[in-house]
Amino acid sequence: MKEEFYINRCIELAQKALGKTYPNPLVGSVIVNNDRIIGEGFHKKAGEPHAEINAINSVKEEDKHLIPESTIYVSLEPCAHFGKTPPCALKIVELGFKKVVIGAMDSHDKVNGKGKKIITDKGIEVVSGILEDKCRELNKRFFTFHERKRPFIILKWAQSADEFMDKNFEPTQISNSLSKQFVHQMRSEEHAILVGKNTALHDNPSLTVREIEGRNPIRILIDFNLDVSENSNIYNEEAETIIFNSVKDFEDKHLKFIKVAKENSLNQILEKLYELQIQSVIIEGGRFTLQQFIDQNLWDEAVIFKNPNLLLENGTKAPNFDFSPEKTENIRDNQVLFFKNTALD
Repeated sequence: MKEEFYINRCIELAQKALGKTYPNPLVGSVIVNNDRIIGEGFHKKAGEPHAEINAINSVKEEDKHLIPESTIYVSLEPCAHFGKTPPCALKIVELGFKKVVIGAMDSHDKVNGKGKKIITDKGIEVVSGILEDKCRELNKRFFTFHERKRPFIILKWAQSADEFMDKNFEPTQISNSLSKQFVHQMRSEEHAILVGKNTALHDNPSLTVREIEGRNPIRILIDFNLDVSENSNIYNEEAETIIFNSVKDFEDKHLKFIKVAKENSLNQILEKLYELQIQSVIIEGGRFTLQQFIDQNLWDEAVIFKNPNLLLENGTKAPNFDFSPEKTENIRDNQVLFFKNTALD
């Protein structure tokens, strides 16, 4: 039970950096001596020190002598490779911790058991698989990216009680102001956000984070014939933008045009996003684009905002989506339905 308590703390710490560590995973670490936490830390941003190093650096000078008698807890297997920072597994060995407790093993091919092996080879006791499911859920984006070789995909849309996405095919406010804040929170936590040509033409969205403090996701537009004007909001300089098209390959400042064929386009797009190390994408519409992802079973989670008091009677029908929500929450007069694609388990 003590091991679970401290791994839970590691998860709490790791969650503080949600949306800020791409392409790295979320990781928290706690150092414990005689049931007293003497150090803790989390990975804050790619290129900066990892969780274990931040935890080690947080130990007060008067407690540093306790490290060889202490246990270090970490939500994900310590790294074993030299990247922008040295391997954490080597630092753990160098300081001579008494024991290492790991939440989930790292399926990244540069780690995948190598970190654990470095530590055990030096005679340090290692326990792994503590709250493993919870630790994997924390890094569902990272694990999906490395194991499925594609980004983690979240479908998102708003619909009326009679399942329309707009009224008379004109942009229509369906969700309330609190739901809008929730959406912008979602955007700040995911790596990228994707829309099709029709949404860009009809709604002229910015796809940025405005209702809360947070980072803008990378914007992705599917526009085969480049019908969307470069004066549109999606082309402004507020965020890095990728345009999948059938006309040109071109890169200029914050814009990246990537040429793909129309046939089998979704798989090509996901392959390209994998190459670009984009770990998660919100699919924000419209109906045609969403339905393609649904029909090809290319989704991991879905979030539907429903206004049960609003009848629109005519307009764009919401996608055909015959699944049961895992949970439902109320945000004032809006219902938020959360779905998981259990067919992928």
